[in-house]
Amino acid sequence: MTANTTHAAPRRRGGAHEAPEDATPPSRGRMYVILTGVMLAMLLAMLDNMIVNTALPRIVGDLGGLSHLSWVVTAYVLASTVATPIWGKLGDLYSRKGTFIASILVFLAGSVLSGAAHSMFELIAFRALQGLGGGGLMVGAMSIMGALVPPRERGRYQGLMAAVMPLAMIGGPLLGGFITDHLDWRWAFYVNIPVGILALAVVVLTLKLPKSTVKASIDYLGVAVLSVGITALVLLTTWGGTEYAWGSWQIIGLGVLAVVSLVAFVFVERRAKEPIMPLSLFRNRNFALASVLGFLVGFAMFGATTFLPQYQQMVQGDSATQSGLALIPLMLSSVIVGLIVGQVTTRTGRYRAFPIIGGAVMTIGMVALAQLTVDTTHTMASLLMIPLGLGMGFLMQTTMLITQNSVSVRDMGVASSAATFFRQIGGSIGVSLFGAIFSSRLTASLTDSVGSATAEKLTGGGARLSPALLDKLPDAIHHAYSAAIVDGVQTLFWWAVPITAIAFVVAWFIKEVPLRGGDAPKAPAIVKQREPADALVAAVD
Repeated sequence: MTANTTHAAPRRRGGAHEAPEDATPPSRGRMYVILTGVMLAMLLAMLDNMIVNTALPRIVGDLGGLSHLSWVVTAYVLASTVATPIWGKLGDLYSRKGTFIASILVFLAGSVLSGAAHSMFELIAFRALQGLGGGGLMVGAMSIMGALVPPRERGRYQGLMAAVMPLAMIGGPLLGGFITDHLDWRWAFYVNIPVGILALAVVVLTLKLPKSTVKASIDYLGVAVLSVGITALVLLTTWGGTEYAWGSWQIIGLGVLAVVSLVAFVFVERRAKEPIMPLSLFRNRNFALASVLGFLVGFAMFGATTFLPQYQQMVQGDSATQSGLALIPLMLSSVIVGLIVGQVTTRTGRYRAFPIIGGAVMTIGMVALAQLTVDTTHTMASLLMIPLGLGMGFLMQTTMLITQNSVSVRDMGVASSAATFFRQIGGSIGVSLFGAIFSSRLTASLTDSVGSATAEKLTGGGARLSPALLDKLPDAIHHAYSAAIVDGVQTLFWWAVPITAIAFVVAWFIKEVPLRGGDAPKAPAIVKQREPADALVAAVD
């Protein structure tokens, strides 16, 4: 007992000034003002992903490189994933407001350069820079909200988030389509500038958070080792079976590098004074399970849905704007369910059933989308998207809530970054792996239909096949290309089915832990009798 009592004293994390667990949150009116500024920056990151996805077919038609299409997304997600824990830790150690503003500035710089890109290589490189800032936008918004609002009370402010999500998830594809059809795909990046400037102004003027005045060390070695491991893993899933054979020395070497780097990361974190991702957090069952769940959901969701606009524009003949409209059932169903889940969680304090339902419904949604064919009508395609959107609504905010409720306020930034990190690394690997699968199936199907020479012209690194050019091809080649796109898309969704099924199983092991804050339901008498013992255990731990 004596040995353990040393843990009773509050920890000092690099001397940072931390809000106590029972700190009184700001008034509701002030909270809405603060969160409006934070959500504007979050809107920036959400809008970018939605706008760019819709513009991808036109970007490929202009810059070429269909085989590198997934890298426009992967470069952003990979850089964002690597940067996420760094931004979270910097926010915990120094200033959440300062790091949040810095991430907005980096994001805007990447946006300007991406819009000015003149080759696929340049675009991919500048998207990586944009992703470095994007990682800070999401984790900054989540950690600031987590620090200001107790988990039990968070549903009260879901309305504000629910106002942001429709703008991004529904307005994003529509705006991206309109820009692509009537302006130029480059404005899909330039549009971030006015939104970013507005976000900066509101955040600077309204967000008031305490600053840490004590210097602390940064786990640079941990950052470097983690970056190497993640990059090797993404390159392995991207190049395996496409650029290089799975048994080639390049792929085997990347696999070895990934394993060695990630194992080394564990050893580095155990000895680091201020670990970028404290391993002690994973001793919490719900935190560990929510991290796994976030990884699986990100893997399936981002990996599979990135290629839906390709199907809509290249197979169904939609314009970029129509493609954005076609995604409304998917996004709207997710937003509505997410709003309902937030309100129910606030009123009841219960949440365990939501990730279970979400895993099951997402699995059904993946099976449904695997039924897409060349002849699927627009109405049927929209209906097939709804189950996936419903599943996303049950899972997206719930996994973050579980993560934040599993840690103390002083670790809110690093916990939020960990949740975002695992979702993004899942998305990064999913996009790269599914991109490799899609490209492989597309090429194989075309080779069987029109021969290897024609297939190479249509899908090779310099191919510039846009929806408009596709319509000018002979009917036989047009039909073969559409069938190949469908073959690739169907394969993606079938691959996603076991991933979401595993997520469904993992969700069953999450425990219903009372949410901090708010007026919790009165405990049964037998629980009250155990309160002194529980308090003693908490003090000792």
